[in-house]
Amino acid sequence: MFDIGIGEMIGLAIVALLVFGPERLPKVAADAGRMLRQLRTMISGARDDLQESLGPEFKDLELSDLNPRSFVRKHLLDPVEDDGNGQVTQSGHAPQGPARAVGANGAGSSSAEGKATPPTAPFDPDAT
Repeated sequence: MFDIGIGEMIGLAIVALLVFGPERLPKVAADAGRMLRQLRTMISGARDDLQESLGPEFKDLELSDLNPRSFVRKHLLDPVEDDGNGQVTQSGHAPQGPARAVGANGAGSSSAEGKATPPTAPFDPDAT
């Protein structure tokens, strides 16, 4: 989460020891742990209250679903499949096989890694 290595942790411990002193450092660490525990409890309580107030139709709502990037990826970029009965469903994964993208000239191009390359927009030098 914080991307802190062992060297930085030792450095922070030395700075904390110098700032707070050896007598007050255990009390400060205990207070910090208690505050973090209370913060986690408040966050989980707020999340539970939100899910309770939204009702049963939003019971599977995750906070990551509210991120605009994941919302766009989930609802716009995931491929849509037709099951043959006229029902259109959205799959949660990309299709298998070599991917093809349409280039500026309308021809498809296949990437070597099997990943789809985004289509390129036509370039107009007079527009810039």
